[in-house]
Amino acid sequence: MPLNLFGGIRPCNRNGVVRDFLAGVNVASINIPQVLGYARIAGTPVVTGLYTVLLPLIAFAFFGSSRHLVVAADSATAAIFSGSLSRMAAPASEQYMMLVGMVTLLTGGFLLAARIFKLGFLADFLSRTVLAGFLTGVGFQVGIAMLSDMSGIAVRSSNSLARVWEILQGLPHVSPPTLALSTFVAGSILLGNRFARRLPLSMVAVVGTIAASAAFHFAGRGIAVIGPVPGGLPSIRLPNVTWNEIRNLLPVSVSCFVMIITQSAATARGFAVRYHESIDEDADILGLSAANVAAALSGAFVVNGSPTQTAMAERAGARSQVAQLVLAAVVVLVLLFLTGPLQYLPRCVLAAIVFTIAVGMLDLARLRDIRRESPGEFHLAIATAAAVVAIGVEQGILLAIALSLFRHVRHSYRPHSSVLVPDASGQWTAVEATPGIVTEAGLIVYRFGADLFYANQNSFCDEVHALVQHAPAPIRWFVVDAGAITDIDYSAAQSVRDLLDDLRGHGVSMIFGRVSRYLRSDLDRHGITKAVGEAGIFTTLHAAIDSTRGGGHS
Repeated sequence: MPLNLFGGIRPCNRNGVVRDFLAGVNVASINIPQVLGYARIAGTPVVTGLYTVLLPLIAFAFFGSSRHLVVAADSATAAIFSGSLSRMAAPASEQYMMLVGMVTLLTGGFLLAARIFKLGFLADFLSRTVLAGFLTGVGFQVGIAMLSDMSGIAVRSSNSLARVWEILQGLPHVSPPTLALSTFVAGSILLGNRFARRLPLSMVAVVGTIAASAAFHFAGRGIAVIGPVPGGLPSIRLPNVTWNEIRNLLPVSVSCFVMIITQSAATARGFAVRYHESIDEDADILGLSAANVAAALSGAFVVNGSPTQTAMAERAGARSQVAQLVLAAVVVLVLLFLTGPLQYLPRCVLAAIVFTIAVGMLDLARLRDIRRESPGEFHLAIATAAAVVAIGVEQGILLAIALSLFRHVRHSYRPHSSVLVPDASGQWTAVEATPGIVTEAGLIVYRFGADLFYANQNSFCDEVHALVQHAPAPIRWFVVDAGAITDIDYSAAQSVRDLLDDLRGHGVSMIFGRVSRYLRSDLDRHGITKAVGEAGIFTTLHAAIDSTRGGGHS
């Protein structure tokens, strides 16, 4: 497979590099506090958040093609594996980190397989509707998970609903200074995000509270701090897990893989369209694979093409992966010289920052749009969100995929059908195919709005029978407008042949109009052309209708 290295950087010029350099510094001021929060979601040591924006960023810049996509820690993927792995090992423990590393490595392997076998189309199987519901559910789940640290109430359960119940029961034991500080930080960031989006309020909150914590000894005043953070660059090593553990980790890795494919592709496409740029989705998948392998080897966790971080980078002025390389360089400086002060960072401040991230994931505006335009899809989105909160993130994404496919199959199973009739002015118009409707005396022109396959064959045949049997006068010709039918499978073909025999026994001839070459191939292969006769297959609807009146063919 040919490689297009540094596709997200080339072409570049001096002005562009200067702009992206400044944007990269700005992105670092916003992003570093957030990746510390993502480490909290992932249940890993806080320094691993910094690792996610080091080698993974460099790997994607090397192999990827998108100029805008920011590949780093992401709350959705962090929540996916933390929910499952926390039942297998204690969060932040050595065993837990080995499991995290293997999940990340397996995810990189699945992404590499997707690149080799060109499986990027899998991104299309998660609709925007259920993705909005999924991310909203993750937002609630992550927000609920942060309430414990924000209030100082100890919580043991990993289930969101159980967490809420434990917090309600523990309200008498809330820590007033912890709650006050976290509320102030979260409120300031949320207000800033609304009225001063360019200000690095998260960084201000981190730096300010670290200074205050060190000066006033927060740890001795009932406000928990994160404690010592190891400095230096990450060491390179392979995760050490058993084969049995790998087998248990496969479903988690698949869930992360699907989320990465979906979110990254949607984000990269969206920004490429906005800036009239082309992207190579295969190259991006390879870049994502390399980024996750780099994360696994350097002690980080799963990284994703983050829509929120990509949007932040764009607002900061980033227009190529140069900005992300600058971010990685800033992280190197932090790891080498600035991890010492991080030990004074209050846990409630980190939780408050994550809480604001969770609030940003609640895409209520989009859900309102979905409800207004398509109530049925809105119910699917809400069901997905509820499943994430009540059952778990991993199960939620699987449900999201299932609901997306179910909705597609449901439309194909019960497609729109109509009968062509002349209106008052003599123009053809389509009306709902209800028994008793005819095109004209002795003729029905019927349109079926989907491919014919085993699941909808009975609907097709039953509707044809009902239209013929309830016609006000005997039907002589039944014309099928096959413009929406591109494929007929074996089961449906058998049913159509039986239908032809039955109609013929009642003196009705079936004719197919607007038959594409793909459909014609299926009709020939399944023997339908022979059953209908060559004179009953037409490439245009007008020719099919004319044939019922003795007219010419076109």
